[in-house]
Amino acid sequence: MFSSIDPRSPVPLYEQIAARIRVAVAAGEFLPGDTLPSVRALAQSLRVNPATVVQAYRDLATDGFVETRHGQGTFIQEVSGSKRDQERSLQATELVRRLLQDAARRGITVDDLSRAFATETGAQVHE
Repeated sequence: MFSSIDPRSPVPLYEQIAARIRVAVAAGEFLPGDTLPSVRALAQSLRVNPATVVQAYRDLATDGFVETRHGQGTFIQEVSGSKRDQERSLQATELVRRLLQDAARRGITVDDLSRAFATETGAQVHE
């Protein structure tokens, strides 16, 4: 689940962790009441400072994605459909932004991307 966490990224690790959990909630990978890994366990598996995971969980709690119960753990909260849709939209926008930046560095045009997208999805290209 956390394979996309990149310590070399300019995005802080805690933001990457929180974003990955938001995506999992929006995609239905996590359901209300599911337990997240303990701070210590997640920090060990990602090889990050536990304070990094604490910050990610704190941000998620502030945004209403999780609830931390002292001594019991951190649990996924019920998230409205509109909030899930909004999160998917934000993540899609970020993916497109990164794709366009990477494509520009490689000299790939939007038309090139459009054709490749159509090929991969079987969609029609409108030119």
